[in-house]
Amino acid sequence: MKKVVLLIILIGLLAACGSDDGSASGEKKELVLGGTIPYSDMLEEGVKPYLEEQGYTVTIEEFNDYVQPNKALDNGSLDANLFQHQVYMDAFAEENDMELSSVITVPTAPIGIYSNEYDSLDEIEEGSTVAVANDPTNLARGLTVLKDNGVIEFSEDVDPLRASEKDITSNPLNLQFEPVEAAQLPRTLDSVDVAAINGNFAISAGIDLTTALVRDELPENIINRVVVKTENLDAEYVADIKEAVESDHFKEVIEEQFQGFHQPDWMSE
Repeated sequence: MKKVVLLIILIGLLAACGSDDGSASGEKKELVLGGTIPYSDMLEEGVKPYLEEQGYTVTIEEFNDYVQPNKALDNGSLDANLFQHQVYMDAFAEENDMELSSVITVPTAPIGIYSNEYDSLDEIEEGSTVAVANDPTNLARGLTVLKDNGVIEFSEDVDPLRASEKDITSNPLNLQFEPVEAAQLPRTLDSVDVAAINGNFAISAGIDLTTALVRDELPENIINRVVVKTENLDAEYVADIKEAVESDHFKEVIEEQFQGFHQPDWMSE
C-alpha cells in the first residue's frame, strides 16, 4: 500500500513539473504581447511569426491609450509591450511604483511637420498658424523639429524634451502656435497652415509619413522599445522576443510596411 501511495505522489510531482504553460521543460510557451497602433501591427507582422516558429503560441492585444499597457504588464496580463520610449517608461514606473525594463529598441514613427498649404519649410509665410500638441513631451518635440530646421530658436540651456512656446527666443515668421490634443492634430490640417503631428496619429489618420516636410531625429531615449517587468528580464522568452526583433524577417517587414520610421542605430550597424 505504501508503494502505491509513493508511486501516486511521484507521478503527481512529475506532472506538476511539466505543466507550466504546457511545456515539459517548464519554460513559458504562451505569450501575450500588447501595443498601440502601429506597434501592435509591428508585433503581429514582424514578431509573432518568428516566435511561432520557435514553438510559442502568441496573442497580440491592441490598446488605445498609454496607461493600460503598462498596468497589464505589471499585473501579468501581458508578457511584454511595445508602445513607449525610455523617458515615458521611467516616469511611469516611478509614478506607479513599478519595475520595468527595456529589452530592445524598434523603428519608431517620428513627429513630422505636415502641411496642405506648403511643399517645403522655405515656403511658409509670415503669420502662418502652426498646430502643436498640448501635452509637454510632444509639444517640445514638435517645437524642436522646427528649431532644428531653422524656423524658430530657443535658448541653448533649454531641455529639448521640455521646451514650450515661452522658451522661443526667435520667431522671425511670427508663427502663431495653436495647442491641440495630440490625437486631433491630423484633423487640423484643413484649418491651419502647418501641423507638427506624431507619427502614430499620422498613420491612424492615413497620412503617409514620407510626405512630411521634415521629421524629427529621435535620440535614443525617445525611441520606442519592447518592455517587460524587470523580474522577467532574464527569462528565455524575453531573449527570444529580442531575437525576433533582430531577425531578417522583422527587418523585411519594416522595409515593406513601416516606411518613414526612424530606425535605431543597431539596425544599420
